[in-house]
Order: sequence, then structure tokens, then C-alpha cells
Amino acid sequence: MAQVPATPKWKRALRLAAAAVSPALARGLAPAASETAALDLRAATGGPRRAAQEVIFLVPLVGPHHVGDWQAVTGRLARTVESLRRQEGAWRAVICCQERPPLPDDPRLIWLPFTDPTPGNDKWRKLAALCDHLAELGPEPAYVMSFDADDLLRDGTVAEMLARQESGYLVESGFVMDHATGGVALAGPRSLTMPLRKPFWKLCGSCAAVFHDPALPQSAAFLRAMTAHEHRMFPYLAQLAGRRLRPLARPSVLYVLNHGENFGARRGRVGFKTRFVQRYAVTAEDWARVAPDFPTP
Repeated sequence: MAQVPATPKWKRALRLAAAAVSPALARGLAPAASETAALDLRAATGGPRRAAQEVIFLVPLVGPHHVGDWQAVTGRLARTVESLRRQEGAWRAVICCQERPPLPDDPRLIWLPFTDPTPGNDKWRKLAALCDHLAELGPEPAYVMSFDADDLLRDGTVAEMLARQESGYLVESGFVMDHATGGVALAGPRSLTMPLRKPFWKLCGSCAAVFHDPALPQSAAFLRAMTAHEHRMFPYLAQLAGRRLRPLARPSVLYVLNHGENFGARRGRVGFKTRFVQRYAVTAEDWARVAPDFPTP
């Protein structure tokens, strides 16, 4: 199972406009499987929305056979887990991998064994398995967020999601750290002073939390189809599904690159992110004020 190609931007705009008039009209535009799943969820949703009771993090972890230093990988996972355990409010994390990593004794942490022997990159097959596993987590509504095993969540983010009760959240602003240099940049929406800066969700996959109601079979099916795409598709598909993502109030995720086992590095795709950190670096003083909200990277 390979990553599903993105829908061209002009087609996204056309389908959103059609769906606003009539989902049936949008279905007539030969949508992709993910867009069909989004329209199915849009059609199934009606009436008052139940309150989300927790945040569920779906964590696909690279297998030991794909990396050069498994101990380093599990060390970074430990810091990711620590960032979750520091949260106030209800959450659970499901970690999918071929081999169980070292985890704290915490019932909120669930290991999902991955046994598919198909060779090659298995990240999207793991995300599909994680979405299929949602049915085992109970009947209560939740926010579901795919989260990379080397990213860090800022203190207070779970509490913010559960307090606001939006249809979903988008990490528009977040921090990007170059592990090789220690430099940190602030990713965020473009502005007059920074017209070329990128929002965080265009740089990192740990960027979207979508409201999920287990009472609707279309909900898990949509999440499965959505996470088969790159993260740049998440806001569009959520909007098409009637789950518009609202920005979180603060920069809420720290993305660490150039630590040696980044997924992007294995595809040769971190060079422009390194340059991004150099161009949009925050001062040491500014980072020092924020850094205590994250575990030490």
C-alpha cells in the first residue's frame, strides 16, 4: 500500500464548491476514494454533535528492520510519549509496530502489533491498521490525530481541544528544530512580513485532529482514507467531510528533523526544511521561553 497521490488543487476547489451546493453534485465529478469517503461522512452527519471525551493519537512506528539504530528510535518515541503523558485531559495513544517498543506502564498507551510482511515502506499500511483498530477503543466520540513517533506535543494541547469542542483542529503554527544544529524555526501562516513562510501543517504530518464518532461507520472509514494521503490533503478532506479544522491557539507541536532516522530523510526530502529552519529561526531567548512546554528533544 503506497501513499495515495494528492488531488490537484483546482479539483479540490471545484469539489468543495460543488459539495457546498449538493454532495450529489460533488459525487458526479469522479472523486477519488478519499473524497468519496469524505462525502459519505458529510451525508451521514446530522443533528447535534456529541462532545468528544478524549484525544486518540495514532502513532505508526518504523520497524527495527528499517532503521540503523533501533535504540535511538525508541529513545525518541519515549520523548514523544513523555509529551503525551504531560497532558492534562483524557487521551490514549495506539502505537503500531512489528516489535513492541519499551513503553511506560500506563494503560493509556496501547501497542498494536503489525504483522503484514509486505516489503517496502509500511507507514500507510500501519496508519490503515490504526484506523481499523478505532472500533476496539469504545463507543465514545474523540478527536483522532495521527502523530509521528518523533514529534512532541506542547503542554496544554489536549486540554485546549477538549475545552473548545470544535469539529477538528489544525496545527497552523508549530516549531521545527534542526537536531544537527539546534536551530529552531517557527512555522505558521504567511504574512506581509513573511510572505513565503509555510504553515506547520504543510511541513509535518502531526498536524490535524479530526472529530470521530464511532456511532458513524463512515467516520473511521474517512479517517482511514484521509491518512492514506500526505498531510497537505488533511484540511481539504476534513472540510469536504464537514469536519472543518480550526487553528489551535498556540504553536502546539515540535517537529525535530535531521536526527538520523526521519522518515523524510529516508526519502531525501528534508533539505528544504533545513533551509526553512535557517530562514525562519527564532531567537535563543524566544525559544528559551517556550522550550519548557516540551520535553527535551
